[in-house]
Amino acid sequence: MPAACDSVLEDIEDIVSAEDVKPHDRQFVRRNVFPKVRKRNSQKKVQTEDDPPSDSIIPGVQKIWIRTWGCSHNNSDGEYMAGQLAAYGYKITDNSAEADLWLLNSCTVKNPAEDHFRNSIKKAQEGKKKVVVAGCVPQAQPRQDYLKGLSIIGVQQIDRVVEVVEETIKGHSVRLLGQKKDNGKRLGGARLDLPKIRKNPLIEIISINTGCLNACTYCKTKHARGDLASYPIEELVDRAKQSFQEGVCEIWLTSEDTGAYGRDIGTDLPTLLWKLVEVIPEGAMLRLGMTNPPYILEHLEEMAKILNHPRVYAFLHIPVQSASDSVLMDMKREYCVADFKQVVDFLKEKVPGITIATDIICGFPGETDEDFQETMKLVEQYRFPSLFINQFYPRPGTPAAKMPQVPAAVKKQRTKDLSQLFHSYNPYDHKVGERQRVLVTEESFDSNYYVAHNPFYEQVLVPKDPLLMGKMVEVNIYEAGKHFMKGQPVSDARVHTASITRPLAKGEVSGLREEFRCGPQNGTSCKTHPSAEIPVKTPLSSWMALQLPWQQGGGLKILSASLTLLAVLVMFYYGGMKTEL
Repeated sequence: MPAACDSVLEDIEDIVSAEDVKPHDRQFVRRNVFPKVRKRNSQKKVQTEDDPPSDSIIPGVQKIWIRTWGCSHNNSDGEYMAGQLAAYGYKITDNSAEADLWLLNSCTVKNPAEDHFRNSIKKAQEGKKKVVVAGCVPQAQPRQDYLKGLSIIGVQQIDRVVEVVEETIKGHSVRLLGQKKDNGKRLGGARLDLPKIRKNPLIEIISINTGCLNACTYCKTKHARGDLASYPIEELVDRAKQSFQEGVCEIWLTSEDTGAYGRDIGTDLPTLLWKLVEVIPEGAMLRLGMTNPPYILEHLEEMAKILNHPRVYAFLHIPVQSASDSVLMDMKREYCVADFKQVVDFLKEKVPGITIATDIICGFPGETDEDFQETMKLVEQYRFPSLFINQFYPRPGTPAAKMPQVPAAVKKQRTKDLSQLFHSYNPYDHKVGERQRVLVTEESFDSNYYVAHNPFYEQVLVPKDPLLMGKMVEVNIYEAGKHFMKGQPVSDARVHTASITRPLAKGEVSGLREEFRCGPQNGTSCKTHPSAEIPVKTPLSSWMALQLPWQQGGGLKILSASLTLLAVLVMFYYGGMKTEL
């Protein structure tokens, strides 16, 4: 999409000078404004204040459609960007056709994900939509031809999404790709206490760090997320507390490698987890994210204790990628197959019933038939209930892309063979007849069931009874499939409410105090005056907190009253009367 200006600006500061009024000042600081009386045609239909024209260039009134690809870290970033935009006054819509601007949050792990991203940009341009791109693709390769002229927000700059969207609405093309630093030290990213709109109001996704310590030869994400940068424990605990206070009953910890957490700030993952366990209310659960074998090896004893905790899912995602040491060496994975087996065997022994999920890449450069057969044997041995099978895709700019490639037909066949092996066994058949405790958190894709998870984070489908949502209940397992079980709630069992307060409504902004929560979602109107005291602990920056009354109905009334007062003062002044204020 061509930009309104010829050159692409590398930062928003390039178009805003020190003397200019900043975006957040415009609502309440109006300089050199003189009221002028206009004749109105009473017959003409006037647009209502609450329904601005869709093609308006006034920032803060447009409809925005947000699409996110990729991992839970990316999804968390998307939730934060949606929350900030909604807090400012933009309407977040699920209808891409009615949106004025598309915010596309990309993933760079696989070629198909980037292809979908590229096609969405093209579709937006054909539909004459404004576009802002985010995520790992533009962060890693901002000079791609198809990104020319587009506004970009980097993975560590999501706290400035409002500015980028505002300037894009006005026709400018801006790029924010810098790194968050404190005294020269790289930070984990944007603040964790920013407002967000959770995709699922019952689930909070917390990024505990960004980047990693590895240099895998196939990985493009490293180019975007960089080296390890962890958030302080106290900030992560505060975020968890806030989430539970907003009705969340399940927390997911995420990052490119959760096992490496804290190595850059003098702490470690078990220390963080024990602190988090202290603030998890009864009935709520914590799920750990992906961790690579080298770092979990250092904390096996402590991790086993944590995974046995009743408020932590006995679940761990440990990618093996290949069961061939030679392939792992070419990947630069920094562990051998024996290391992976040691982790799995230890946890299976110390955490009975634990679910181990893993990833495998089929057809990595140099992989022989013998190498692949070793991988097949590993899957046959452990019969992983959750297995992510990936056909290798060479990502531009990675060392693996320059290696001699396995023929496409061979990669495809190996992927098919491994998939057939995975589908040859049913991991849950032996659980039919069991009585299990499950936490209900979402609706199934076909909308026929609610989805719950047992203590091992195995998926259990339960009847669609609204009274069960967000609750921990006991069920009898009566059926098992490849990826799920079905459970019937036990009639005499107590239904436990995991949330310590009412969950936010779908689409409601997290992080707003009750006096700022207003709008159609709860049937109230915003009456908070912009000069009202802002709670010290509100996670919004002060300018965002002050924007809320303005954006949600009171702004034009405030401006109208201010202009009227100004007009009176001008009349007094030019009429020879001196007014002292």
